[in-house]
Amino acid sequence: MDTESRATIQEDLDVFDISEELGFIQKEPLTDLPDYYQVWLDLAFNLPHLIESGKLRDLVHKMPVLSTDFLGNHRELVLAHVALGSISMGYVWQEGQHAPAQILPKALAWPFSIVSCKLGLPSILTYADTVLANWKLKDPAGNMELGNLDLIVSFPGGESTRGFFLVSLLVEMAASSGIMGALEVMRAMEMSHLVGVRNGLAKVTQSLKKMKETFKLMHKHVDPTLFHGKLRIFMSGWRDNPILPRGLVYEGVSHEPILLSGSSAAQSSTIQCFDALLGVKHESESGAYLTRMRDYMPSGHRQLIEYLACSSLRDFVLSHSSSDLCQAYNSSVSALVELRNYHLNIVTKYIVVPGNRARSIGCPFRGTGTALNTTGTGGSHLMVFLKEVRKNTQKAHIVDDICVEQT
Repeated sequence: MDTESRATIQEDLDVFDISEELGFIQKEPLTDLPDYYQVWLDLAFNLPHLIESGKLRDLVHKMPVLSTDFLGNHRELVLAHVALGSISMGYVWQEGQHAPAQILPKALAWPFSIVSCKLGLPSILTYADTVLANWKLKDPAGNMELGNLDLIVSFPGGESTRGFFLVSLLVEMAASSGIMGALEVMRAMEMSHLVGVRNGLAKVTQSLKKMKETFKLMHKHVDPTLFHGKLRIFMSGWRDNPILPRGLVYEGVSHEPILLSGSSAAQSSTIQCFDALLGVKHESESGAYLTRMRDYMPSGHRQLIEYLACSSLRDFVLSHSSSDLCQAYNSSVSALVELRNYHLNIVTKYIVVPGNRARSIGCPFRGTGTALNTTGTGGSHLMVFLKEVRKNTQKAHIVDDICVEQT
């Protein structure tokens, strides 16, 4: 890549708030706030114990309503959002599906609403909170690998909870080279540089394959029963949720219940970026849902999806009689289909099977039980949605004479 192109892509990285090494992952998230907010951190850093001992709600009721004026920069706002969002999830779901809170106390709701407004995020724990900004290195001089990673804020579920979020983090890291490839494709298209487009697509394909391989770590580090019975309820929101069908009242913010979706992989900007670049069309309910999930992403990441959606890459490929270019495009589509196939397998193992087992024997935990067997934490009809987006991805393949070798 020449110096001018490198400088242009660096500008893109700054505008879209991403990095070449980490993609959408936040660099070196803060683990501390000014002393004024110690009460938030004391609760957030001890959530598993406070939830399982049933003490969290009582402690929240004793919390003062703190001003957000002493949060001095963006990174402090991000940690505050992680902390307040996590405490809120613990508060609402402390007693599991049978006794969810109906009202979020003002000591949580008021500062959470202000912090969220400043960040351009909803007042609920998001994927960006639980994965992109919820990690730290045990040894600051070491590498970002599973053995040297830990969570800033956790939930009940022990090592399975840690494994779920950190494997998700590593999947995001595996995507970083593909995001760079997507930006290279965009720049190469502007110059009608076919080799550059093809090379960028090769990075996308390899990145998608690496994401799938990294995804396999779930099997080693996450127990399906613990994930379903302990952790999943705390990712559940209050929109399209049969447990909280009317939503949640935010005391001091709104007299009417607010409807918000819980943390979901659909809130990951990564896959939506690849969809946008490759021209994968999601229409009807799945398209509307994915578009809505962008409201739960950091603003720069949303802007990148919108930028890539203007690429018309598929039309570009069709307009050039190049079998190499067509095959490079189809290889990326195939790799995205395979990743979605694998996601379906993971969902079956970690949600459908343990959910059916819980229904047959009775839920052994206070967690989700059978209430969300078919509904995602973001509110989608889980398997129907996943199969539909996989089908839509398959349709993006180019079947044309120029593609002499279909991938």
